[in-house]
Amino acid sequence: MKDDPTIPSDARFETRAIHVGQDYRSETGAVIPPIYMTSTFESGNPGSFDYTRSGNPNFRNLQTTLASLENAKHSTVFASGLSAISAILFSLKTGDTILSEQQIYGCTYRIFEKVLKRFGVKIKYANLTNPENCDLIARLKPALVWLESPTNPLLKILDIKAISEAAHKVGSIVAMDNTFASSLLQQPLDLGADLSLLSTTKYTNGHSDCLGGAVCTNSDEWQEKMIFAQKAIGLQPSPFDAWLTSRGAKTEAVRMERHCSNALELAQRLEGRKGVKSVKYPFLKSHPQFKLAKKQMTAGGGMLLADFGLSYADTLAFIRRLRLFTQAESLGGIESLVAHPASMTHASIPKDAREAAGVTDGLVRFSVGIEHVEDLWKDIERALKAKK
Repeated sequence: MKDDPTIPSDARFETRAIHVGQDYRSETGAVIPPIYMTSTFESGNPGSFDYTRSGNPNFRNLQTTLASLENAKHSTVFASGLSAISAILFSLKTGDTILSEQQIYGCTYRIFEKVLKRFGVKIKYANLTNPENCDLIARLKPALVWLESPTNPLLKILDIKAISEAAHKVGSIVAMDNTFASSLLQQPLDLGADLSLLSTTKYTNGHSDCLGGAVCTNSDEWQEKMIFAQKAIGLQPSPFDAWLTSRGAKTEAVRMERHCSNALELAQRLEGRKGVKSVKYPFLKSHPQFKLAKKQMTAGGGMLLADFGLSYADTLAFIRRLRLFTQAESLGGIESLVAHPASMTHASIPKDAREAAGVTDGLVRFSVGIEHVEDLWKDIERALKAKK
């Protein structure tokens, strides 16, 4: 991230989100930089652009913003969260080992199992909330330790600092998927991770209208690898999507405040409602890693899990009775969504592996939006009371 003398060095997240990453507007005075919808550039231009696959003003603006928001030296943007994941993983070589948290995004699991293993990369899974499993790092000496915190979908909280320290003792790189927490609530690089990954589709953009991903790092070496992947593998976003994500990032802080307050309120009400089997939310005192969540995160996020003690069929019927929670994959948009992980986000994971990780048939995942919380609560109550 380059320094901007017009922005105070101690500016807070909300200010940096709006004012950092506003280049390429000097000729017109445009308050918001335009979309550079061009595939190629005239040689010798002042910005040293040549072909959008290897760089575009909208990419650079967004990268500058995200580097600032993640307290990173570098950021590289990609076409989707999965593209960002791929950029990291394609930097590995045959014979390398990945030690991964056992509860991870279904598409990450799929690329581990269906792609990387074909090329001789070894994958080991462990419950990394268990401190004893940090010993695996010393024994395996993995090339890469793969983390999510909170995890998708069970909202486990991992001790990023402790795991990173263990990994660095044996020369392992730590990649942290920060998507569920968001850049506002958690700073993985400050906690010791080498790479912080975002699906910017989610809370960064926040409007469910474009795809994007990013990898942030303080390592010059890994930044070179990310730039190479963006260009050589063709993982770049479109200028329009990068522009939309830049626009969304400007309101991330105010949106996240409402996401978090709504989700906490719903979690507390559900936990006290008769007949609800279990509720999981990082900032509930009943959460197994509540103290760690409070230590690592500034708020609990917008994701909420509940098990209403219903069968597979009745769980799906409940979901379909909801009106304000749209049944859909993804998360982090202004609108509330609801998902059935067993049949949606984690359907690519075999049933026995899902259940071993805690993804049961009765689990419901809420992405709590920024609507009025009383309307969201009434929607849940009505769907629970409605006749089957």
